[in-house]
Amino acid sequence: MITFRAFRVFRAFRAFRAFRAFRVFIILFLLTACGKGDGLPWEDDFSTPGAWKLESDAAARVTVEEGVLRISVLAPNQLAWASAGKDLRDFHLTVEASQVAGPDDNEYGVLVRMQDPRHFYAFSVSGDGYFLVSRFVDGVRQPLGADWTPSDAVHPGTGTNILEVVAQGNRLTFVVNGQQLVQVEDDRFSHGDVGLYAGSFYEGGVEVQFDNLRVTAP
Repeated sequence: MITFRAFRVFRAFRAFRAFRAFRVFIILFLLTACGKGDGLPWEDDFSTPGAWKLESDAAARVTVEEGVLRISVLAPNQLAWASAGKDLRDFHLTVEASQVAGPDDNEYGVLVRMQDPRHFYAFSVSGDGYFLVSRFVDGVRQPLGADWTPSDAVHPGTGTNILEVVAQGNRLTFVVNGQQLVQVEDDRFSHGDVGLYAGSFYEGGVEVQFDNLRVTAP
C-alpha cells in the first residue's frame, strides 16, 4: 500500500523529471532556432565547385578551378559573380581576393544579403587602391556614404587583399587587410545570399581569383 506521504514524494519526483525534460527541450529548441538557416561556421577552399552558382557568357567567365574561384570579365562595363546559395543573417565573412590580370581600373569584392541579382549590398575594392560600400536596388548602385575613396589599406595591382564583412542587425562593418574602412547602418536588407564578384570599367580583361572563404558567427 502506498502511503499519502510516499505518493507526494512520487508525484514530486515525476514533476521534477518532467520539468528537467522540458528545460532540455527548451535549450535544444533555442539552439536550433538560433542556428536555423545559417549553417555556420562555413568554410570553402574551392577545391571543388560545391553549390556555387556559376554563370558564364560572352562577357564573362566564372569558374572554380585549380583551388580558386576565378572570375574573368572579358568585356568593358560589366559585372560578374558567383553566388553561394545561402541565406545568412548575422555573420563574419573573410576571403582572400587577388587580381591576376587586366587593368587596375577595375572592381572586385563581396556581395552580401543578396535578395536577387538586382538587390544586395556590395563591398568593393579596386586595383588602383580604392574602396566603395554600396547598395543595389533594382540594379541601380547607391553608395552608402562616400563614393570611391582611396585607401593605403588596399593592396594595389596584383597584390592579395583580405576582405572582411561583419553583418550584425542593421550594422555592416567592412575591413580590408585588418583595417576597418567603414561601418554603416542600413535597414533595407536583413538577410540573404552571399556572392563574390569582379567588374570592369572602360576595358575588359579583368581577372580576379578568390580563395580561403570563411564565414562564422559575428
